[in-house]
Amino acid sequence: MERRTFLKGATVAATATAIASPAVAQSMPEVKWRLTSSFPKTLDTIYGTAQQMAKFVSEATDGKFQIQCFAAGELVPGLQALDAVTTGAVDCAHTPTYFYTGKDPVLVFGTGTPFGLNARMSNAWWHFAGGADLINASLAKFNAIGLLCGNSGCQMGGFFRKELKEVADLNGLKFRIAGMGGQVLARLGAVPQVIAPGDVYPALERGTIDATEFVGPYDDEKLGLYRVAKYYYYPGWWEGGAMIHLVANLEKYNELPKHYKAILFQACEAANTWMLAKYDTVNAPALRRLIAAGTELRPFPQAIMEACLKSTNELLAELAGANPDFKKTLDSVNAYRGDQLLWWQVGELSFDTFMARTRGRT
Repeated sequence: MERRTFLKGATVAATATAIASPAVAQSMPEVKWRLTSSFPKTLDTIYGTAQQMAKFVSEATDGKFQIQCFAAGELVPGLQALDAVTTGAVDCAHTPTYFYTGKDPVLVFGTGTPFGLNARMSNAWWHFAGGADLINASLAKFNAIGLLCGNSGCQMGGFFRKELKEVADLNGLKFRIAGMGGQVLARLGAVPQVIAPGDVYPALERGTIDATEFVGPYDDEKLGLYRVAKYYYYPGWWEGGAMIHLVANLEKYNELPKHYKAILFQACEAANTWMLAKYDTVNAPALRRLIAAGTELRPFPQAIMEACLKSTNELLAELAGANPDFKKTLDSVNAYRGDQLLWWQVGELSFDTFMARTRGRT
């Protein structure tokens, strides 16, 4: 009797195992993606953000969902990342969407517009004010979907070989700058150049360009820009808080199991936090090192800031008048910025201004 009972129980357990094992296997399929970054490996914070995201995904799936990261140029050039995603040559890319405004000007808002939102405002607009829907409506035209996966915070204005004193100094200035900031400066006589990160230093060294912006002190130091240009201007008014995205092939993304999509989303969220926290940590000591090495820190003259703001507003108005989708997105950003700046002036700005004035006394 006991033997029959044991055999019956063993049979039930074996049957349950036979049923459960395939179910578990099916719920955790093997998925291997290739990611192309728009950045070189030497920029360990931006490029490292993609690596962190891939690490989070792998850990959450016990290695079943693997994303292999490739630096700019290893698979495709950094400025062609979206094209590679669209065609399915790669499964995803880690890239700023404003590299592709020639395809659709709405994509500038996925990274940030001149005199737009700062990092925290950008993050909030994306998640709670319709930003994700607006940008993904544009990316869908290119068989892609974007997940927020990084932010640089406010950037520097860049390294210049000559000092800027007035608006006229922008005339003829060959300036490496991506996105809408270049269009704004072109209206003031500058000659914007779109150059991939790995090619910036030699272009500045040879005099092919007169100035370059990139990100902030940490990355600019890594690129060695201070060795070939003396003046370091701030702030990067064209990128008050530059968002970076994981841009995935839409078909490949839709093939993912629901829980893999959730894991990918959460991994991008974690990487988004990681990138900004890392930059906030490394930029301050890097700025001190640059100054110690002879870099001359300069604020953009007020006249140049005012001229650039005027040029920005004129350009945005022209684009909005010609493109209803652009106008819809611009209206969303402007309305959100207006509300946020009111609160920022009362809260964050007043606190930060006081603390900056009292630095060294606390």
